[in-house]
Amino acid sequence: MTNTSKIVLGVLGAAAAGVAIGMLIAPEKGKDLRTKIADNAKNWADELGSWLNDKKSEMSSAAKKMSAKAEDVAHSMS
Repeated sequence: MTNTSKIVLGVLGAAAAGVAIGMLIAPEKGKDLRTKIADNAKNWADELGSWLNDKKSEMSSAAKKMSAKAEDVAHSMS
C-alpha cells in the first residue's frame, strides 16, 4: 500500500470516527440516531468502494502499459 493510500484511508477513518462520535453525543432519539449512523456508514462505504475501484483501474492500466513496454523491449532484443 502506498503512502498516499495510507494517508487517504487514515483521513477517511478519522473523519468517520469524528462523525460517529458527533452523532453519539448529539441529543436525538435513538431510532433517528441509528438511522443517521447507518446512512452515513453506507455513504462512507460507497465512497471508499468508489475510490478503491478507481485505484484498481489505475493499477490495471499501469500494469497493461508496463506489460506492453516489456514486450517491446523483448522484441527489440530478439
